[in-house]
Order: sequence, then C-alpha cells, then structure tokens
Amino acid sequence: MDHTPYRLAERLEHQLGDPEDPATLFSHANCLALDEREEFPADICRQLESLGVHEYYVPAQHGGRLTDYEQVLQLMRAVARRDLTVAIGHGKTYLGGVCVWVSGSAEQAAALGADILAGVPVSLGLTERGHGSDLLAGEVGGEGQEGGGYLVSGEKWLINNATRGTLLSLLTRTEASGGPRGFSVLLVDKRRLTDGSYRHLDKVPTLGIRGADISGIAFSDAEVPASALVGAPGTGLETVLKALQLTRTMCAALSLGAADHALALAMDFTDQRELYGRRLAELPVARRTLATAAIDVLTGEALALVAARAVQTTTAELSVSAAVVKYLLPTSTEAVIAELTRLLGSRAFLSDVYAQGRFQKVDRDNRIVGLFDGNTLVNLNSLISQFRSLVRGYRRGTGDTAGAAAAFDLGAPLEPLAPERLSLVARHGSGVLASLPALVTALREAAADSPPLKPALAAAERLLTVTDEVHDAMEAHQNVVADVPPEAFEVAKRYTLCFAGAVCLGLWTHNHEAAERSDTAGLWQDGLWLRAALSRLLVRLGAAGPEDAPGPEDAPGPEDTDVHEELLEQVTARHADGALVSLLPFSLAPALARREGESTS
Repeated sequence: MDHTPYRLAERLEHQLGDPEDPATLFSHANCLALDEREEFPADICRQLESLGVHEYYVPAQHGGRLTDYEQVLQLMRAVARRDLTVAIGHGKTYLGGVCVWVSGSAEQAAALGADILAGVPVSLGLTERGHGSDLLAGEVGGEGQEGGGYLVSGEKWLINNATRGTLLSLLTRTEASGGPRGFSVLLVDKRRLTDGSYRHLDKVPTLGIRGADISGIAFSDAEVPASALVGAPGTGLETVLKALQLTRTMCAALSLGAADHALALAMDFTDQRELYGRRLAELPVARRTLATAAIDVLTGEALALVAARAVQTTTAELSVSAAVVKYLLPTSTEAVIAELTRLLGSRAFLSDVYAQGRFQKVDRDNRIVGLFDGNTLVNLNSLISQFRSLVRGYRRGTGDTAGAAAAFDLGAPLEPLAPERLSLVARHGSGVLASLPALVTALREAAADSPPLKPALAAAERLLTVTDEVHDAMEAHQNVVADVPPEAFEVAKRYTLCFAGAVCLGLWTHNHEAAERSDTAGLWQDGLWLRAALSRLLVRLGAAGPEDAPGPEDAPGPEDTDVHEELLEQVTARHADGALVSLLPFSLAPALARREGESTS
C-alpha cells in the first residue's frame, strides 16, 4: 500500500542519513551531545530547512506545500523519532503560524507564509507565569491607541522559541475587563519593535528537551501596529482554541516518534541481552511486554492517522478528535515507555551503557509532550464540556459519518481545510462513534465468509456494548459546568478508548484489502492488528471479562493472549528487516541505504 505521506516522510528519513552513524549531522550521537550541553540544535534545524520541511508548515493557498495535514504528522514523526528536541524546536513554527491560518486575513497569511518559507521562526505566546492553562486570567495587555495599533505590556513565560522566534502569535488582553471577548491575537514582529520595548527572559532549565528554547518574553509599552491584529478584536480566545485543535492533533507526531524510538531500543535490547542461558527476547514475560507495547504503538498510529485526516474531513468535529488524541497519545506513550523501562532495568536509566543512553533521553524528553498545548486534564475537560452533544448525537446516530468514512479511507481524496468550519463544540456529535454500529455490522458480514475474523468480531461487538454503557455514564455528567467531579474525568478517559476502538475498526474496514497486498500484509490479514488493538482497548476499559464469563464461542477472555504472539512475530520480522514497526510500509534510513546498494550492485 503506497500511502503518499509515508513516502514523503520516508524520503526525508533517507535524506537525513543513518542516525546510527556519528558522522551524520542528525545522528543519535550528536543529539545526545547537544542534550548534554543543553544546546539548541541549530545546525540540524538548518538542515531540515535545506530539505524543505518548513514548507509543509504553510498551507498551499498561502504559498507553501501543505495540502494534507497527515504530511505534517508523518514528517514530524520522522524527526521526533530521532530527537524530540529537534522536532519541538523546529516544529514550533507550525504551531506559531496556525492562528493566522485560522483567522488571519489573506494579506497576513501571505506575508507570514513568505516569512516562514524564508526560514523565519515563529512562536506562540499563550502562557504566563502565574496563570498556566488559565488563558482567561492572562495579564499581558494591549492598550488600543487613538491612531490605531496597541501598546503591549506584560510577560509571557514558558514559551517555546520565545527568544529564537522572530514572530510571535501573542494572546493579548485588549479589554481591561477581560472575559471571553476581552482578548485578541496579535502577530508581533520583533523586527518592528523599538529597542527597549521588549526583552527576553532567561532559558528555563528542563529535565527533558534540554536544548530547547523554553524561555519567555517581557514587553514594556511595545508599539504594535493595527495590522498585527489577527481576526476581529475580541476574538483572540476563540481563535486560539480553534488553532489548538490543529496543534493538538499534530502533537501526535511527537508521541508517535518517541514511542517508535523507545520500542526499537527495547526490541534490540531483548534480542542482544542474555539471561539464564537464553536471549531475553525468548522469555515469555519479555515477549508479552514487547507485544503489548507494539500493539499500543500501532493503536496510537491508527488514531493519529485518522485524526490527521479528520482535520480536513470532519473539521466541525475536531474539538472531539483533537482532545482525544492529545489525551490518549501522550498518556499511552508514557505507559509504553514505563513498561519498557522495567524490561531494560537499570540500562533504561544509565548513559554510555546501552545505546549511548538513548532510552533515558527519550523518557525524559517525552514527559513534556503531555503538557504542550493543553495538558491531559484540560483535554479531558474539553470532552466533558461536550458530553451533552456527544450523547445526543450518539443516540440519534448523527455526526459526520461521511466525513469519518473519508478519514478512515486512506485512498480517499482530501479537500483543502476550511478553517471557517472549525467549531468549539461538536454540535451533532461524533461521526467516528456514530459509525461504530455500521462498522460492526460490516465486520460481522465479513466474518461470516472468513472465520478467522471471528475473534476480532467478538471484540468489536463487546466494544459496541461498552460504548453504549460509556454514553450512559456520560449522560450523568452532561450538565456539569464547574467543579467537575473526578468521576466525570474517568468517564472521559473511557470515551477516548472507545473512540480509539472505533477508529481502529474504521481504518481496518476501509483499507485491509489494499493493505493485504503490501509489505505489512501480515498485520492486516485475518484482522490481526485489529484483533490485537481491540483486545488491548477492552482490557484498558476493564471490559474484557473474566475467564468464565458467558459470551460467544470466540469472545476474548481477560486478554486475547494468542494474538500477542502472532503480532510479535510480524513486528519482529519487520524490525529485523530495517523497517519501522508500523501499519504501513516504511523503511528506515540504514535499510534504505542497503536497499539502494543492492539495486546498484
């Protein structure tokens, strides 16, 4: 299955060279050395620009090359797989520009696009020292001037690329009273500010991504022209919240890249390490851990694939899918790394003992991903605030099911993003979950002709039952406005797992025939990865059931352990062949070099 965004990212992987070779600029050794010195990876970022990565941060209608948001996802996943500091440091320009793509004028978008294409870094200034995620409490103010423009004063803190960024999308209090309509976004250009009207705050030492420019900026009566206003006055909070739907979706690339790296290190370690006269990879406990981690990584990949496409196919429901992704991907990756840490033992924490200490760096770096662009509680709360429309839509079968089908189908063409369709609430529910009953029916019909699909069908039918139950539980909290009880957050967590299950079923249903003719056919045949993913999600939902629970003959027990061994055999073979552990074919740089060498010999 030749999926264009994967080929794009594979080309970048090849252009960047073998990360295992210390002579490669974007090598593991160089990234570790930069991290040790807490130095920004400026040379690597320049290399990414020389290869045109930044051109995909700009939509095509504004002069760039971005036509499909999965392009950004796969490119940044490839970068994050090598080093999260580089991905976060360079990718921040994408995040910084989104407010203009969402609400800016055509002139602003064209000018910003030209700057980004010229290599000008852009940042996003939201948080303040005393307020964190409470954007309505922001104190950085923009006082309107009689002749037009604003005098900006105040301090933004913990801002990625605050010092290195030339342009800054700044959430500014433009009405002293504040409130939802008291903030505006200003695109501040440091090149146009007078000396002394701003200063950079010191870089903040961090546990992970040590080389990133996590700093701040303070303004003192900085004169910002009226042309810097993005959208209408007072629409800043709405613009930011809509922009975050795009950035939270793309943050999946960071989690996937970290998970890819950690899983590869663990697979190599268990293959090399011997205990009790056997390779660690032969021990049942180790195999179970590797299989579980691989299943979780593939499930996360499926969710990210569909969510990235949903940016363009179910834009009005992005408030749901973005919150699901931004909660579930970082927390799942943290759990994967935690499990693999127990597998590696002390070598997960040591430097210069195994793989130059890369595992401990991935662990440290990944911990910050869950905090970017809204932490886990913020995203769960976003879902809770939509419980009413989600429950109503699920029971009525509404939601954009056609858009969901287009997101599931990797061969379906994508229309350009229509930012005006972004909404703070999915008013008609979720098309992904509205599709679940029909997807289960389709799998039931397929299983009638193909008995090996029956275990996957049993899991899908159980998922449908659990999803009904979760929506019943959501109804009990649909009127919550303030003082959200802990139980509501737990229900929201369960909702994200049901959403992921529906995504997996939709992705398999719409693509298995084509994928079964690709290099990853073994994962798709007989619903192997689908069966594994649904089994794991049911366990995480607490819904797999005891061994003696009544149910269909092929229903899974506490966990469908047979599928673990089958899936591990597939991913181990792919990894040994120099391929990424992935649902779709993707050759990593050393394998690409070998393949080209063989073709010319």
